[in-house]
Amino acid sequence: MAYATTNPYTGEVVKTFDTATAEDIDAAITTADATFHTWSTTPVEQRAAVLAKAAQILRDNKHDYAETLTLEMGKLIGEAEAEVELSAGILEYYSRYGASHLAPRYLPAEGFGDQDVALVNDPLGVLYAVEPWNFPYYQVVRISAPQTLAGNTVILKHASNVPQSALRMVDLFRQAGAPEGVLTNVFAAHDATDQILSDPRVRGVALTGSEGAGAAVAATAAKYLKKSTLELGGADAFVVLDDAEVDKAARWAAFGRHWNAGQVCVSSKRLIVVDAVYDQFLAEYKKHVAALVAGDPTDPATTLAPLSSQKAADDVLAQIEAARAEGATVETIGAPVPEQGAFVRPVLITDIAEGSVTSQTEFFGPVTQLYRAADTDDAVRIANDTPFGLGGSVFSTDIERARKVARRIDTGMVYINQPTGVKADIPFGGVKHSGYGHELIDLGIKEFVNQKVVVVTDIDGSF
Repeated sequence: MAYATTNPYTGEVVKTFDTATAEDIDAAITTADATFHTWSTTPVEQRAAVLAKAAQILRDNKHDYAETLTLEMGKLIGEAEAEVELSAGILEYYSRYGASHLAPRYLPAEGFGDQDVALVNDPLGVLYAVEPWNFPYYQVVRISAPQTLAGNTVILKHASNVPQSALRMVDLFRQAGAPEGVLTNVFAAHDATDQILSDPRVRGVALTGSEGAGAAVAATAAKYLKKSTLELGGADAFVVLDDAEVDKAARWAAFGRHWNAGQVCVSSKRLIVVDAVYDQFLAEYKKHVAALVAGDPTDPATTLAPLSSQKAADDVLAQIEAARAEGATVETIGAPVPEQGAFVRPVLITDIAEGSVTSQTEFFGPVTQLYRAADTDDAVRIANDTPFGLGGSVFSTDIERARKVARRIDTGMVYINQPTGVKADIPFGGVKHSGYGHELIDLGIKEFVNQKVVVVTDIDGSF
């Protein structure tokens, strides 16, 4: 597997990198393990200071870091700067609150004298992080900030098309004062997973990626009895009830589906609109999508970016044709996109047959699936008719009604009156084929610690 920076807008291969050898990987694990034994005993306040410094470096150099994202995966420069800020926010969050999340928890003890029962959070050791290309900094920080604060060390295998983003994250930690081995990048091939997870020094794996990648890595982790967390695909339902503010819902839907060129696991992929407002919503939605401007992602006037690679664009186009072949109605929206660059013109798919392949597919690009629901119950049924269960949205002017509908949607996250979002202080995770485990806040930091029970009994020598 070749690691290379290829500009998705120009097609230019900018830089290539050698794939790590087995010896390179073993050396990385050795360094990470040696560092763990000193880093884990470093006072948590010093570890927090490294994260705070990293956050400041990102904010002081926001545009510079953003340019790397735009170069490697075509992200709009404004969205790239927002990702840098989000990453800084996560680092800052754990620098401020991580120590309190790791504090011992004391439990009530009854029935055996005077006992003190505590849950203490000990780091596990070296962790393996397998990360995707769509948010090259955020995905790395989402695992490395909490886990390095906890005292673990992390070996990073990033996506092959964002190698420079991976290196920048490692260098960020170095600049912030982390010793070598706290975060280590390896340009590993897919078949290196067995070598890495079979090593007893590696204690767990966190993967964000596709279902196939998740299943393969989870199987290997299970083989070697290693803890794993998986953040996989999504086909988020965006439910519009009959009392929703239709124009607001349509504007949010256009944004929720097309930010990051639609290459977001929690983007609003399946719009489910109650019949009473369907026609009005459709007209408004098409108007907002048609206003998107495809072009150079470094130009602030551009609002629709190219996909991350020509292969990604070709894969989405093949999915669209498969939907057409199944009998769905396929309609392009807006002006033709530039011939230069890995662009896909926005597409609307309707008349999707229940149980069809199209209805169960995640489209990772500017492709919208639109469903007409008879009523609220039908909307919930359609929302749950998917193998995925990551995020979702409910639009209604009646918040209590929306809350009740949200509880009926089988996902890890539901947002009311906005698309599924990401913030430093909101946990992230899904169910079903969208994976298991959580990231962010206290839930994320505790995925890879040993919540050890320590019991102290004060007795006088008699029983």
